[in-house]
Amino acid sequence: MARRCAVLGGGMVGGFIASELAAESDLDVRLYDNDPAVIHRLAGNGSVKFELADLSGAAAVQRCVDGCDIAVGAVPGHLGYNVLRAVIEAGVNAVDISFFPEDALELDGLACERGVTAVVDCGVMPGLGGMLAAQLAAGFEEPQSLRIYVGGLPEQRYWPLDYKAPFSPADVIEEYTRPARVVLGGQIVEREALGNIELLDFPGVGTLEAFSTDGLRTLIRNLPLPLMVEKTLRYPGHAGRIRMLRELGFFSTDPVSAGGVDVAPLKVSEQLLFKAWKLEPGMRELTALRVEVTGVDGGQRLLRRVDLLDRTDELGSSSMARTTGYPAVIAARMLLDGTLQWARWGEPPGGGPGIVCPEWIGLAPCFNQFLDRLGSLCIYLTRAETAL
Repeated sequence: MARRCAVLGGGMVGGFIASELAAESDLDVRLYDNDPAVIHRLAGNGSVKFELADLSGAAAVQRCVDGCDIAVGAVPGHLGYNVLRAVIEAGVNAVDISFFPEDALELDGLACERGVTAVVDCGVMPGLGGMLAAQLAAGFEEPQSLRIYVGGLPEQRYWPLDYKAPFSPADVIEEYTRPARVVLGGQIVEREALGNIELLDFPGVGTLEAFSTDGLRTLIRNLPLPLMVEKTLRYPGHAGRIRMLRELGFFSTDPVSAGGVDVAPLKVSEQLLFKAWKLEPGMRELTALRVEVTGVDGGQRLLRRVDLLDRTDELGSSSMARTTGYPAVIAARMLLDGTLQWARWGEPPGGGPGIVCPEWIGLAPCFNQFLDRLGSLCIYLTRAETAL
């Protein structure tokens, strides 16, 4: 009998994950979303079953995952934590890519109590970037600093914001408004999102700007490096324009009166930006990820770097869907076949129930198998080492 998988959320990445998991006949995959248009768009894929469901309530989520061997969470960030909690309460193993603001490790006790393994933040970044960061850091006798740069961009610049969002504008705006946590001198420090801009040359793309965002997530507490920073990549000039919108109040949730109607500016901005940022058919996009770790090894100070550059493929498959979706697909597959392991810093690898952070997978031997599977799916990494 085929094992059952529920994919919760049918956006660009969720739909891709469902299709990829269903490509192998040993899984019965059902995708749940509350938008009839999403179901209609994906209905041509005969290997995935689709159902309408309001995922904002725990009871509905638990009905969706009842009897499943695994669930994949791919809902917008504001729903992610509660959806994951409902899946764990139902006793179903999970992989999640939702960029929710809450601390996933607060669910660790519940997951252990229910005997559930839940891999969180399992996209490109957070996700793959954190796995690579841990692997690189563990290779040093004395790791010193971590810098992660990541961005999804259109291959061409489009006025006025030089950007197209292949996923929910609400989640993008969240990156631009949530304070960014970094580690400086071993202490967690909050910085303003969109600040600390630097220019970076990315081979194959050109000059990009990088600015602070809150993407370190659980790396902050799980890697013992005195300096850790994560930044988002965009074309130069983007951050300043978005910062202007933010400072003018366009992302505020406080209602204002307009034409006798009280409305939150954020809701209007989301609708306008959805249109401005929408990837139209034929538009190509790319994903750029850079992970840099410095440290001392063999008496020498070194910088070790891993780059990922991926583009819309010849079949028109979205780069962001692949680079975000494939880590979740691989983790789900490895969790199902029992090959997924993880290790906390300085501890031997193992398994068992609980919340699993991506960097713990990067510290386990199975991460090499994870990378091999990623390479077989045409997601390629390049590595470099430089003496400092």
